Amino acid sequence: MNKLKSKYLYTASLMDEAFLLLLEQKDYEKITVKEICQKAGVNRTTFYLHYESINDLLEETIAMINERFKLSLSVITSANPSKEILTSEKYLRPYLVFIKENMRAYRVIHMKDKLFNSQKTFESFYKTIFSPALTHFGVSEKEKKYVFAFYTQGTVAIIDEWLENNCSDDIDMIIDLIMRHTMAYEIGEQ
Repeated sequence: MNKLKSKYLYTASLMDEAFLLLLEQKDYEKITVKEICQKAGVNRTTFYLHYESINDLLEETIAMINERFKLSLSVITSANPSKEILTSEKYLRPYLVFIKENMRAYRVIHMKDKLFNSQKTFESFYKTIFSPALTHFGVSEKEKKYVFAFYTQGTVAIIDEWLENNCSDDIDMIIDLIMRHTMAYEIGEQ
């Protein structure tokens, strides 16, 4: 990577992080370019070299978080669907480690899920990961969305509580809770 591109990416990451910090403190609609620049330590001209508007920064921030998340889950492949995708430590550990390492971003995402269009992200994961696994285990098309909703809503509730406690509880405890309580409905063993 050349030096200019590296500097560009570094500056963009500063603005992403500044934006997330501001989102923790105030509503999206009230955040200004001036505030983002002050937090990031850049000037307005630099902001406008990167983005046309705060909406562009929001889109980039969402893409950055989703890309980091996908990389953290590289242990999962949809080519070989497995019950483990839904219920095992193999899936849950990298997910929870990622959340703990990106706690600030996840707090903002969970507080402002409509702004970050979390539903769209869940739908993407449903299509690429969960639906093929559910098909593999014989869950009917009619039941798939219900099983997925049950699993994700239970998991999200546990993670929300964990985030409220600054992810202070042990990851193994959270994995155990999710495995025991959100998947009482065992895929493939109906």
